[in-house]
Amino acid sequence: MVLIRAAALVSGDANKLQAILDAVYFKEIPNFELVSVISSERNSKAMKRATGAGVPAFVVDPELFPNITSHSMAVANKLRDMDIDLVILAGYNLDLGVIPFQYKNRIIGTCPCLVPAFEEVSDEEVFRAVLERGVKITGATAYYADNDGMVGSIIQQKAVAVYPDDTPETLRTRVLEQAEWKLLIEALSLYCQGRLSRHGNRILISGEKK
Repeated sequence: MVLIRAAALVSGDANKLQAILDAVYFKEIPNFELVSVISSERNSKAMKRATGAGVPAFVVDPELFPNITSHSMAVANKLRDMDIDLVILAGYNLDLGVIPFQYKNRIIGTCPCLVPAFEEVSDEEVFRAVLERGVKITGATAYYADNDGMVGSIIQQKAVAVYPDDTPETLRTRVLEQAEWKLLIEALSLYCQGRLSRHGNRILISGEKK
């Protein structure tokens, strides 16, 4: 198999990036190389974790650009210059702008809900919204980004139980640890093994039990 050259886009939160760094360290993702981390914030935890793991880290500061289009073009040019095959959304909180058009079907991310449920709620508010709605099951979704940089075709989902004594903080921790981080690594592994195929809006996984 051809080695997949990947870059992670990050902002302040380093949790998803750490899951990727751990997976790289333990060789959990076959045919995979994390070539770089690109951050929208200087001195972020993600930048420190990347450099600590020996992964080149770069900042593309949105404050240096007049609009999101020019900023996203700068990020896309950086990805192209490094011959990146796969883009990972690892806690990136900016509009992707032009990037999805240059990396169509090559951008993977996760969100802490079972899409389409709570799809319009921000990641910061989704756990409170889940508790306020009184649902019994929530979870996480791994997906390909669409042309707008939002959730496109769903790769995989994992369910997580909601307990009566949950707070937004306890629920967030359980969803991240039991579902979102694991889904991200599984989706990357499936992609790098060439096991994902598209049929319309559906993503099928080769070798998966029917």
